[in-house]
Amino acid sequence: MYENIRKLFDLEGMCMEKVYVSVESITYADGSIVPLKIFWNDGRTWDIKRVIHMAEPVNDEFEGIRYTILIGSAVKNIYRLGSSWYVYTIDDPAHTEADSS
Repeated sequence: MYENIRKLFDLEGMCMEKVYVSVESITYADGSIVPLKIFWNDGRTWDIKRVIHMAEPVNDEFEGIRYTILIGSAVKNIYRLGSSWYVYTIDDPAHTEADSS
């Protein structure tokens, strides 16, 4: 399980986990790829209402292509690196410690 997670730390000490997910997508004749649905590792799924924007990295801020998407009424980001898809989740160590006591 942990082989598909890479942790990144921001300036506030929050931990961002890079989590690989399965994505249903469509590839058009021109080669463009549009994500349609996200499948989380625990079985949950989310339908993607719309792709708002696509961007390639500037100054190595992320890997692959970033898709800004609409899930329900929430704007989220999903990333495609070759044929793999991933998201970043936020893990607050202080929150995790409080939950375990």
